[in-house]
Amino acid sequence: METRTSKIRRPAAAGTFYPSNPVELTKTIAGLYSEVDKVTIDGGLVGLVAPHAGYPYSGKVAAKAFKLLEGESFDTVVIVSPSHMVFFKGCSVFDGDGYETPLGVVDIDRELSQQIAEINPLVYLSNMGHASGSTRGEHALEVQLPFLQIALGKFKLVAIVMGEREEDSIRALGETLASALRGRNVLMVASTDLSHYHPEKEARRLDHAIQDAIEKYDPERLIRTLESGSGEACGGGPVAAVMHATKRLGGRAVRFLDYTTSGETTGHFDDVVGYLSAAIISDEKPKKLAPEIGALHARPKTADDLNDEDRQSLLKNAREAIRAKLDGVDYTPTPNARLNFEQGLFVTLTIDGNLRGCIGQVRGREPLYKLVAEMAIAAAFEDPRFDPLDKSEFENLSFEISVLSPLERVRDVNQIVVGRHGLMIKLDWHSGLLLPQVASDHGWDTVEFLEQTCLKAGLGKNSWKDKFAEIYKFSAVIFGD
Repeated sequence: METRTSKIRRPAAAGTFYPSNPVELTKTIAGLYSEVDKVTIDGGLVGLVAPHAGYPYSGKVAAKAFKLLEGESFDTVVIVSPSHMVFFKGCSVFDGDGYETPLGVVDIDRELSQQIAEINPLVYLSNMGHASGSTRGEHALEVQLPFLQIALGKFKLVAIVMGEREEDSIRALGETLASALRGRNVLMVASTDLSHYHPEKEARRLDHAIQDAIEKYDPERLIRTLESGSGEACGGGPVAAVMHATKRLGGRAVRFLDYTTSGETTGHFDDVVGYLSAAIISDEKPKKLAPEIGALHARPKTADDLNDEDRQSLLKNAREAIRAKLDGVDYTPTPNARLNFEQGLFVTLTIDGNLRGCIGQVRGREPLYKLVAEMAIAAAFEDPRFDPLDKSEFENLSFEISVLSPLERVRDVNQIVVGRHGLMIKLDWHSGLLLPQVASDHGWDTVEFLEQTCLKAGLGKNSWKDKFAEIYKFSAVIFGD
């Protein structure tokens, strides 16, 4: 039997456009996020326009867009970028398995990529425009990925590079995406910089024309502006295509987010490059495709809907996963239709009332019946505070599972109810989380709870007062054996 070899697109811009060291890259993006405020939008987010220059030049403008993704979840992100290195007809949908950055590999949504490539001959599966060989590879799509990896965590990718900016290609891609993405929980991202190498005043005049067309949510106006030369954007075609698609998928408005030029970084204003970010908004958030009839019959909608049988099933999965690991055998949880939904979850292990491990995910990226097994193994063998669990300890283990509600941003600490809410605090590249029961068990008041969460994050205990600190609360359904 022939085994298919994975095709992973290696990074081409790491070390030039952004740091190649994953720790440094994470710190860089966290720093950019901390420098911008999250804009409040009225409706659902269906698309973003973001620049693709080196992070010192356009990173802050890009962060303004991607910060909108905090607390959001998308199954797939479709990125459309221009080609700077090779020119070809139509739009190339990456025919591979993943795009790699220093933060890891983003898996390609192969099923959706294939579907997109079957609708119009101008949109096709190909590696054209996606090369990252010994010569300089295309950067415009790649540089978006680390922002998405930090903001969203797990998601799948459809990677599309537009060859020559021709109106028939723009329309073909817009119509194709509108057809293929309807009903899916997908975000579209258009990658573009604006005018190149004009004096600052002239650059701003040209860029304002592009900004005006984007803000008016008028792809035809954008195309006319580009063709007439009254505005410049290397990714104007991708932006117009994404505007076409989102209009057909319920987009109703564009929210301008930020603009700058490279002169703000270099201090040289004789030949600058312009950068813009924007959000495309719909009346409602994208809906996931409806499951097959009966496939998830009577499935819980939230953690609060878990019944006793659901809870016992999760506890059983956690215990069996650890037992299998200790026995040196693989463990695959039995699929459970009622627990086939994603929710944050933590597994806490104790022996005689003493903590033995606690690990989880704030936003679950696997169905609950799978995630609980993964987190149980992590709590038993990967919690850095403890040695890996020994077989002799297994029978004395007690299990506690906390299924979390979605994170909710705290603007007023008086909204925090000790005993009901858990906390997560983020500042720069630090983050820390404490479950609701921790504050209750220690008898903390709200301020002590905030201070201890800061300490858990590796911050000073009063860091929650920092104007850049982000405080989130959540509730949890907690049960054990």
